[in-house]
Amino acid sequence: MLFLGPIYDILAQHYAMQINHFALVKLALTAFDKTIFYFLIFAILRLIWLLCVRHRRSVSSEALVWVLAFYAILILMFTTFRNSYFPWQINLHFDRPLSEINLVFMKETWKLIYAPSRVDFIYNLFGNVLCFIPLGILVPLVFSKKQTFWWTTLIGMIFSIIIECLQFFLETGVSDIDDVFFNTCGMMLGYLLYWLGKKIWQKFRSF
Repeated sequence: MLFLGPIYDILAQHYAMQINHFALVKLALTAFDKTIFYFLIFAILRLIWLLCVRHRRSVSSEALVWVLAFYAILILMFTTFRNSYFPWQINLHFDRPLSEINLVFMKETWKLIYAPSRVDFIYNLFGNVLCFIPLGILVPLVFSKKQTFWWTTLIGMIFSIIIECLQFFLETGVSDIDDVFFNTCGMMLGYLLYWLGKKIWQKFRSF
């Protein structure tokens, strides 16, 4: 880790044997560490782009672009690029059989219900939904001219499919149609929260 190594060392030293599934803590810190690195690259490129264009967003609107970029990178690092830090460390596995992709809806999820540990089931179900809710809020905020429910849902579905495809070729996760479904549900819930917040804000401003 380039940034959070000392924090991880402290946690590993004191809590590695006390926290069940400490591997998830390591995964989260590693993903966050990589996100900081690639977000800094995004920030440099974005600033260069802003210097070159005439029509710029407002400060608040531009801030939302940066938040969306950070969160999208975080999701990719947490779900997909787990085994590599830099692009040249990526190892693609094009020889994997397509039969390893689960296209039977809810097949693997039902298996996790009866698994000895409930952590995998909770992570698979609620984790996949919750991690896409912020995207469902941020996407219509950033792309305000296309803030429709179905457009936002489509963006979430496509992003989820990209993640599943990358997981398959990088061997960093199980490519599962259930994940696409739960991610899309999270996107839809996020949009509904955005819509509700917008209605409340409009009523608040009307007083």
